[in-house]
Amino acid sequence: MNRATKAERGARPTLKLKVMSFNLRTYTANDAGNEWVNRAPLAGETILEHAPSFVGIQEGYLLMLEDLQGYLTDYGWIGEGRCGGTEDEYCAIFYRKEDFEIIEQGQFWLSETPEVSGSIGWDSDYPRICTWGRFIHAASGTQIRVYNTHLDHIGETARMEGTKLIASVMLRHDSDYPGSVGILMGDMNGGPSDTPLRYLRGEITEAGDRPDLQDAYTALAGEPGRTFHDFKGGGEGEPIDYIFVVPPLVVLQTLIDRRDFTGKYPSDHYPIVAELAMGESRIGIWS
Repeated sequence: MNRATKAERGARPTLKLKVMSFNLRTYTANDAGNEWVNRAPLAGETILEHAPSFVGIQEGYLLMLEDLQGYLTDYGWIGEGRCGGTEDEYCAIFYRKEDFEIIEQGQFWLSETPEVSGSIGWDSDYPRICTWGRFIHAASGTQIRVYNTHLDHIGETARMEGTKLIASVMLRHDSDYPGSVGILMGDMNGGPSDTPLRYLRGEITEAGDRPDLQDAYTALAGEPGRTFHDFKGGGEGEPIDYIFVVPPLVVLQTLIDRRDFTGKYPSDHYPIVAELAMGESRIGIWS
């Protein structure tokens, strides 16, 4: 007896994604020998080589995003500056236009007044934001929600409360958009044992409800090592950049791209890349 294939039965194609979180390093700093004008081609090449479905950018000013767009011609992007409009740093989300259609987008500030543009929360040193978009995957019809953030580097309370705020928005969207799947990425400015990261992994339940999240680093065979390297390279240390996914998405493989380009790096952070799928169970690491 011949059995019909999934395609013949009209099943949706399997959803597989590749996502990247990449802190670009702002162009305004005094980085002698590592100015953005020199790093922009390296950042563009790095993203193009991985060909991700989505890229979450941190510390990207508008002119940096426009420079990247010149390389990423197959991508669109969403977001606004953390001081509102086009002002200051973005947590932009780039997406492959051929594969995904943006159907809704938003941004909120990590503060006690999240809808107030440019608001600073708790003990934060700067305004901090979370940019999000709801996309539809052309091939499968799956709705995908992508959240991109950059937590404060000074305020411990701001990092924790900001993380809880992001989790609450994700939970609300779980209810608002049933059947959609979620991805959270960003520079969390903390190691795996820090309270906000333990909360996201479900190790601190008293902090309140959160989505069911898988840390992409669980797909690594060993410790991830550092992701911030201050243009010095190396892998010893702990990550501060992360990707989390909400089931039924699972992480298949994870990579921290530590390559240099003849001694130069595209940023003072390594990009983290994760391959995702719906309902798969295989995990591993790219060579």
